[in-house]
Amino acid sequence: MLTRNCLSLLLWVLFDGGLLTPLHPQLRQTLETESRGNVVTAPERKTPAVRVKRGWVWNQFFVLEEYMGSEPQYVGKLHSDLDKGVGSVKYTLSGDGAGTVFTIDETTGDIHAIKSLDREEKPFYTLRAQAVDIETRKPLEPESEFIIKVQDINDNEPKFLDGPYVASVPEMSPVGAYVLQVKATDADDPTYGNSARVVYSILQGQPYFSIDPKTGVIRTALPNMDREVKEQYQVLIQAKDMGGQLGGLAGTTTVNITLTDVNDNPPRFPKSIFHLKVPESSLVGAAIGRIRAVDPDSGENAEIEYTIVPGDGGNLFDISTDENTQEGVIKLKKPLDFETKKAYTFKVEASNVHLDHRFHSVGPFKDTATVKINVLDVDEPPVFSKHFYTMEVYEDTPVGTIIGAVTAQDLDVGNSAVRYFIDWKNDVDSFFTIDGTEGTIATNELLDRENTAQYNFSIVASKISNPLLTSKVNVIINVLDVNEFAPEIAVPYESYVCENAKPGQVIQIVGAADKDLSPAGQRFSFRLSPEISTKPNFTVHDYRNNSAGIVARRSGYSRRQQELYFLPIVIEDSSYPIQSSTNTMTIRVCRCDSDGTILSCNVEAIFLPVGLSTGALIAILLCIIILLVIVVLYVALRRQKKKDTLMTSKEDIRDNVIHYDDEGGGEEDTQAFDIGALRNPKVMEDNKIRRDIKPDTLCLPRSRPPADDNTNIRDFINQRLRENDGDPSAPPYDSLATYAYEGNGSVAESLSSIDSFATEADQDYDYLSDWGPRFKVLADMFGEEESYNPDKVT
Repeated sequence: MLTRNCLSLLLWVLFDGGLLTPLHPQLRQTLETESRGNVVTAPERKTPAVRVKRGWVWNQFFVLEEYMGSEPQYVGKLHSDLDKGVGSVKYTLSGDGAGTVFTIDETTGDIHAIKSLDREEKPFYTLRAQAVDIETRKPLEPESEFIIKVQDINDNEPKFLDGPYVASVPEMSPVGAYVLQVKATDADDPTYGNSARVVYSILQGQPYFSIDPKTGVIRTALPNMDREVKEQYQVLIQAKDMGGQLGGLAGTTTVNITLTDVNDNPPRFPKSIFHLKVPESSLVGAAIGRIRAVDPDSGENAEIEYTIVPGDGGNLFDISTDENTQEGVIKLKKPLDFETKKAYTFKVEASNVHLDHRFHSVGPFKDTATVKINVLDVDEPPVFSKHFYTMEVYEDTPVGTIIGAVTAQDLDVGNSAVRYFIDWKNDVDSFFTIDGTEGTIATNELLDRENTAQYNFSIVASKISNPLLTSKVNVIINVLDVNEFAPEIAVPYESYVCENAKPGQVIQIVGAADKDLSPAGQRFSFRLSPEISTKPNFTVHDYRNNSAGIVARRSGYSRRQQELYFLPIVIEDSSYPIQSSTNTMTIRVCRCDSDGTILSCNVEAIFLPVGLSTGALIAILLCIIILLVIVVLYVALRRQKKKDTLMTSKEDIRDNVIHYDDEGGGEEDTQAFDIGALRNPKVMEDNKIRRDIKPDTLCLPRSRPPADDNTNIRDFINQRLRENDGDPSAPPYDSLATYAYEGNGSVAESLSSIDSFATEADQDYDYLSDWGPRFKVLADMFGEEESYNPDKVT
């Protein structure tokens, strides 16, 4: 027992110590169980656990990757103590890669790898082994699980997955300034050997940059690298495994490093003096030239600000910076005049806008240059002595009177003569003329201030040496007023006075109007005309403020005695020559109440009763009109009733049917026959002339025999037919009239059985055969009915 336990302990130490160490926890558990032995249980009897000899032998747990031999690679051997070497045991293999990657010899238990393996694809395989009795096919021992680990070899080089790299560092940076960190990865096993141990180095880019071999951090290696000297650097980095030793695999990448700009350079003018030539005709605000200072920096570090140093030319010129080209644009602030000054000289300073305090010790970041401008002479148009001219002239001034003059001269060196003329586009009516040489303006027509008080036109001056060069000036001529119109009353010429007005009462205040342009302080005076100065009914009171009041001189004005009064008033102005006029005021007498409110001013109102207002008069007129309308309607209704006849009754349901084969004479043809005569034969129709035709000759009334009371309807109709056939005034067409009246006194009496006391047998219809052929059918019908008697038995 002691010997068996010592052997089990030795096997456990060997496995756990790493000589044949399983690579999977489950495998280790299996080995530990097997090292303690299998428990064998007898049937129907419990036995204690007994240690037995180990049944598995593990020869190999590793297989090399990328094996390139011609024979399958030997992995290990399976063996059971129950195998006596007589071929009674069969070994089987299952799990990852069994049969495809790994094979087993069923008799010997040798395991081989039949294909090349890659650890980077699959680092280990989990398999299960079984020993089976070849005859009974029963397992001899329980199935065990083990792991075959693929042993790594250095078959992968380091790779930069993020390359190529782009980095930047400011120029003039000190040595050791951080630039970038690169990193390479190796697919080999980092836990086995040095296959995945990477070392970094620089193949290209020295001596400007350096790299840390372990971390891959790139730093600057030279001080004061200048962007203006060299801006772009391409650095080649290498990563090598096996710790950089000989035989290791390597990978490379490129790092593009750019030096960013700092403001380490001041602007500099390429020359100290700039010469510009500017025509004197240049417009104010126009760009007349450009200068430029050079700054090797870029971006905002190269932005330049230009200023003019105070001195000569500072008041006439200005300079600004073109943001796109960083040039200094010189502009004109005031107009140039070659005849006044021919050249200007001033200084311009260029400086950086954004400064870097680290480089203040280098010196001032600005530069100065001189700008010299030469003014070029240009042939210019004449120049008027004033910007505009204002002149005055009295109206009605004689034609040809000189009003004033304009003056223009050529300021160029040649000093050409000038010609003047009026711009007729503005002075259409040609009221003025101008002397082409002297520039004097005179009237060409009589002027009237009341028609046009001001004239505005243009005078054009041109050089004789170059007529295309012209200049223009405005001329305003004000027409002065002459007192030629007399003043007039400014209010309407009609007023009123109440019948109960009192002496001294002001009934109207009047003012004056004058068509002339009255100067300041113009005064108007008012007075009565001399012809009515004796015993006037009214008088005029001048208030001395260009107004006057009309005052009643007495009381007791009456419309019945005098309705209108005419008051002549003399109005006089104070201008020279003095003008006056007589204006007649019409004063109407009106009836007023006690407060002076006008009640009526009409003449016809005098004869109306006292107290009858306008509203009452309107009401009376409306009543009269309504009464007249009622009378007219009543008369019209009476005339309408007289026209109605006996035959127009709407309650009679029988019709008067008239049929014509011709268009006939319209509705008047219905008077050809009178249905009333048939309704009542005793009523004799008066003889009337037919209205539906125009008789050729005058027809006398025909005498008709009187109709008896028992006249037959047939005889009556035949009689009327004969009368119409013999009537020369009858129309040349037939007229068929159908009447609903049966007639009076018929031999047959009424054909209806209503109210009849006689039986059918008592009636005799033989007389129907005497009526003629028209009643033959009726006679046959009633004759047959009489002869036929159903009650009789033959």
